Amino acid sequence: LQLQASGGGLVQPGGSLRLTCAASGPGLDYKFGIGWFRQAPGKEREGVSCIHRTDGSTAYADSVKGRFTISRDNAKNTVYLQMNNLKPEDTAVYYCAAGIYCIGVPDINEYDIWGQGTQVTVSS
Repeated sequence: LQLQASGGGLVQPGGSLRLTCAASGPGLDYKFGIGWFRQAPGKEREGVSCIHRTDGSTAYADSVKGRFTISRDNAKNTVYLQMNNLKPEDTAVYYCAAGIYCIGVPDINEYDIWGQGTQVTVSS
């Protein structure tokens, strides 16, 4: 199972980006949770949002609630993270990962398949 994250870039404060996480290969059937995480320079990796692939339930970190929306397209084995009203503090490398569940804000210890990161920079 492999995950490919894309969609990062440079955006001004208040702008929007949509990140994409595409899954391929065997083993996806056993991973019901897809999560987004981010890591800013000098900081620990933190959970941003996750979605349960079958029932569609979601969870968000308080810092992104109301601004970020996670969604899925199971036919394409793809998860999206729509990020609106971006702030400079959202600047980080964003990673997607697969785990067994999506229960509450994702914890890095519960996700074991990781994609490469995509850089998001929010700056004027």
